[in-house]
Amino acid sequence: MKISVIGSGYVGLVTGGCFADMGNHVTCVDVDQRKLEMLKRGEIPIYEPGLEAIATQAMSMGFLGFTDNLKNALVDCQVAFIAVGTPPHEDGSADLRYVIEVARQLGQTMTDYLVVVDKSTVPVGTADKVKAAIQDELDKRGVTIPFDVVSNPEFLKEGAAIDDFMKPDRIVIGTDSERAEAIMRELYSPFARHHDKMIVMGIRDAEMTKYAANAMLATKISFINEVATLCEYLGVDVEQVRRGIGADQRIGYSFIYPGCGYGGSCFPKDVKAIVRMGHEVGFAPTILEAVESRNQAQKARLFDKLAQAHGGASGLKGKTIAIWGLAFKPGTDDMREAPSIPLIRSLLAAGANVRVFDPIANNTARQVFEQEGFDLDKIDFATQPYEAPEGAHGIVLVTEWKMFRQPDFKKLLKIMANPLIIDGRNQYNPEDLRQLGFQYSGIGR
Repeated sequence: MKISVIGSGYVGLVTGGCFADMGNHVTCVDVDQRKLEMLKRGEIPIYEPGLEAIATQAMSMGFLGFTDNLKNALVDCQVAFIAVGTPPHEDGSADLRYVIEVARQLGQTMTDYLVVVDKSTVPVGTADKVKAAIQDELDKRGVTIPFDVVSNPEFLKEGAAIDDFMKPDRIVIGTDSERAEAIMRELYSPFARHHDKMIVMGIRDAEMTKYAANAMLATKISFINEVATLCEYLGVDVEQVRRGIGADQRIGYSFIYPGCGYGGSCFPKDVKAIVRMGHEVGFAPTILEAVESRNQAQKARLFDKLAQAHGGASGLKGKTIAIWGLAFKPGTDDMREAPSIPLIRSLLAAGANVRVFDPIANNTARQVFEQEGFDLDKIDFATQPYEAPEGAHGIVLVTEWKMFRQPDFKKLLKIMANPLIIDGRNQYNPEDLRQLGFQYSGIGR
């Protein structure tokens, strides 16, 4: 099957690469010339395990290509995926300008029946707007060309996106067209060989499903983080509570790990967007508003713990604080909404010096910190994990990369100026560290 993917960001590249890996002829379309040149050289601009290998092989076999010419990409094309960004406005609503612009370009260039797929995460009702934009351009051309708009939300976890695409839990298709459904079933058939994973529903239902799924997961995270904070006040170990409630099959262990708040490209943006959708129709989504509020408060917990350990924020002035992990989660270099950003902002405002290390995200973080206006003279980017805590007055675990799970604590004792560990992911045993001589503070412990 011949496919076009408009937008070569995270979702677009994973989608295009995985479909090409199954023998489809995929053309990724983008307007960023620098990115296109990188991709044509086989250089993947994002870090996602397994993606580079898949893309490189597909390119060498002629199954995957990149262009800025949408008209050429649509020749004999059966399915066009819209995978452009939907960044949030200041009020939290999704910015659909890029989605609608792509829809208009499709209407201006398509010549035969086309299935147009909304792959980007978009608010309920977006498919109607995409359909109207395409039809408006067809009317301007004075042509009658049949097309269908389908909602096919992605459920990809950064760091495991290839596995998620290749072995999906479910494939959600929102359509009211039997013709479009048949094409989508054929396209996804290699990913559902053992049993039918496709769930076909209304277009608006599919659009809502994506937001509801992410909002539910974000709710679990904020819930356990709020419980963890309460545990600290009550002298309770939240890790024991987590084990106790997770054993209940109705609750389970997934997404009930206390930490320093969720980040990334999906949860923060999607929770804000669904809250905004509620207000736009006169509904107050109080639970989801609380989810967002708790998450923002949780991101401040790490700095609060550091300040408390130093007798207040003023006690951090001139101190060196080490940070292990910058990306919002392990397995990615994505810094969007990462808890490390507000932590470093607060440390710099308090007059502290910061030494950071992330095995993947150092370069991305440097760019983000420049954009945030941070004083880079106060931030030292270490190239090795134990370089960061050398001479430090405290170390904070922010991102739970595997290399941080079993560190050499005796070495840390020798090289740190002050043996303080703020465990933002509850990776370490409090009693063991205290017996070694560390001052330890976790989340809800």
